[in-house]
Parts: sequence; structure tokens; C-alpha cells
Amino acid sequence: MSLLLLVVSALHILILILLFVATLDKSWWTLPGKESLNLWYDCTWNNDTKTWACSNVSENGWLKAVQVLMVLSLILCCLSFILFMFQLYTMRRGGLFYATGLCQLCTSVAVFTGALIYAIHAEEILAKHPRGGSFGYCFALAWVAFPLALVSGIIYIHLRKRE
Repeated sequence: MSLLLLVVSALHILILILLFVATLDKSWWTLPGKESLNLWYDCTWNNDTKTWACSNVSENGWLKAVQVLMVLSLILCCLSFILFMFQLYTMRRGGLFYATGLCQLCTSVAVFTGALIYAIHAEEILAKHPRGGSFGYCFALAWVAFPLALVSGIIYIHLRKRE
């Protein structure tokens, strides 16, 4: 049982790391000139002045939705880990981790929705940038975190506390 708890905890910490990197790092979209854009700032290289030009992201409603959903997924994932630790030490023997599993499933839904909105509305979100480019590694990390959080939530729902 202790090995199972160790694996579940390690999976949860992996999901947290993936979500933190995906939300806070700077590569949701990679422009043709090796520049990348994140969810929070638009920083592009200006060849004329040889400096970085950074500004707040556009006021696009879809991008704001992605920002909110990614932050919500981080909060829910942290909350579910805290709930898991709390339930692990306070729940009576034989109890199920329903609250933790439900919270982790909500994390999965939030990540899925945020990444899906970004994928569908990428042209609108990136309208003021030059054409071309591709999705960056942070976008891919969000898609990797989605099934892991889903599996983790299902595991938590079926996990029973034993002595």
C-alpha cells in the first residue's frame, strides 16, 4: 500500500510541475524567428533596435479564458493534493478519496478546456503577430497534464484507505 501511495503522490507532483511550467513559462506559441509567446506577455525581438519589445497580452477574451482556466487548474491541483494529504491522515480506515478525486477531475477538465480554447482560437489570439509559427512546448505540456490528471482523479476515486 505504501508503494501505491508513493506512486500516486509522485504522479500528482508530476502533474503539478507540468501545470506550473505550462502556465508560467514562455512557449505557448513559437513564431518563425525562434521567438515564443506565453499567456502573460508578448515579447518579440525588434531587429531594428536589437532589443526585446514586451507588452501585456492582447485584450482577447479567449486568451483571458485560457489564462483563467490554467490558473484555476493549478489552484485545483494544489487543493486536491492538500486534500489528499489531509484525508490520508484523518480519514478512517476503509474510506474513499472522493473529494480528492473530484478535485483532480475538475483540474483535468480545466486544463482540457483551456488548451482546447487556445487550439481552436489561436488565430484570433495571435492576430497581431506575423503569420506562421507553431504551438510551443508549454501547449504540449498542458495536453500531457490533461490525461495524467484524469487518470489521477480516477485512481483517487477508486483508492481506499487501508492501515
